[in-house]
Amino acid sequence: MRFLDLASGSGALSLPAARIGAEVVAVDLSPVMIRRLAERAKEEGLSNLKGRVMDGHALELKDNSFDLAGSQFGAMLFPDLPRALRELVRVTIPGGRMFLVVYQHPRMVEFLGVFIGAIQHVVPGFTGPPMDPLPLPFQAADPEVLRQLMEEPGLRNVRIEPAVERLPFSSGKEMWDWVTNSNPIAREMATGLDDEQRFRVRQILDERIQERSGGHDTAILEAAVHIGIGTK
Repeated sequence: MRFLDLASGSGALSLPAARIGAEVVAVDLSPVMIRRLAERAKEEGLSNLKGRVMDGHALELKDNSFDLAGSQFGAMLFPDLPRALRELVRVTIPGGRMFLVVYQHPRMVEFLGVFIGAIQHVVPGFTGPPMDPLPLPFQAADPEVLRQLMEEPGLRNVRIEPAVERLPFSSGKEMWDWVTNSNPIAREMATGLDDEQRFRVRQILDERIQERSGGHDTAILEAAVHIGIGTK
């Protein structure tokens, strides 16, 4: 199976797909991410995984060339998501499938709520990011919006399946690093803090991770997601 991973990052989805035998092309706008993905593929001897720096709004790939194409927590960040979905459909073979994995409403994404709560503890009066309209990463949070976005470029038999992502964190620093490096909303909030406030937020996160872990090594935070799947 030929699989296109759009906005792949450093390989969270591409690597498992390559391990089970898919011929994977991973594309991302960030050269840093693609370099890291290439390093990880080389370390595992995955010659069936290739990374390319590319804009997901305008894929430099042939029509009808992938059995499966999709994006996990990547395309949802695109400023022109409909255009990116048209590109994904274009490069998928007739009868092939396309999918998107996106977060549900922010209130159902636990790591974001914990992160905002820690900032509010340190900065009284902080209200968090505006939620009307929802921030860009949540543009497809509504299942009917996601369905419509996938049907507009011509996908058939679209179904939206709810699921839960479970994220383990062992310390406040680990959570801070992961959230601020993977989520543009958190990164923007962190930018507005001074060094002392950032230090205190990490301390609060550490306390809450320890409380949540119940004496175990890690705490598990859950995030509700939707998986949209359709056929070309």
